[in-house]
Amino acid sequence: MDNPGLFCEALLPLASTRPTRHSQPIHCNLEFEVHAQNRGFLRIAGLDEVGRGALFGPVCAGAVIMNPQRIPAGINDSKTLSPRQRSKLADDILETAEAAAVAFVDASTIDRINILEATRRAMLLAVEKLETRPDFLLSDGDMVVPVPLPQQSIVGGDRRSLSIAAASILAKVARDRLIVNLDARYPGYDLRNNMGYGTRKHREALKRLGPTPLHRASFRGVCGLNSMDPGAGVDPEEGTYLKQTLRLRKP
Repeated sequence: MDNPGLFCEALLPLASTRPTRHSQPIHCNLEFEVHAQNRGFLRIAGLDEVGRGALFGPVCAGAVIMNPQRIPAGINDSKTLSPRQRSKLADDILETAEAAAVAFVDASTIDRINILEATRRAMLLAVEKLETRPDFLLSDGDMVVPVPLPQQSIVGGDRRSLSIAAASILAKVARDRLIVNLDARYPGYDLRNNMGYGTRKHREALKRLGPTPLHRASFRGVCGLNSMDPGAGVDPEEGTYLKQTLRLRKP
């Protein structure tokens, strides 16, 4: 991405859709990427996390450096998209992005260092696994990534920045697929439908069955409950797949 005007050119079709004082907010655009580019940064990575409030499973972070000449249509906050839309967009993002990666931090680490620090760690791991090193970071919310790079935190960033929204889509798709796979290992908790979050059915199952080794023992609704297998120690999944940082590669 050697042409310093690429993000500006990519933003031009969106200019007519900028909100007025009386209009509704528009979908994600490249305003923050353009602002960073105008300050001299060329490899701008968007970052977002998924699973921070779940009772089960890892927190997942995504990192994406967009190619401004190949931006898939339809990118928006992952929470506003259907599973089918997210899955299709994840494939499109992987095919077109300059670089993309996701990283998981498992439940036992979340319990040990707290969810905020685990989220920061997941974001750091995702950045480190990007095949192209970014020179500027855009992250959702108020998260500061512990890496010596210039960065900007944006409240509502997954609704405002295309790079952050792309990262949120990759993280959501990767984590959802993992939780659906784990549903077969731990039946009875309705994981494939609640994705590890504390729905009524999930909380009732916790009281009835007890937590699994992949539940977050420090979280309200889980702590104080007897484990389904108190002598299990560290689940095999914790020592392999969940602690690995997954690198997403272009097809």
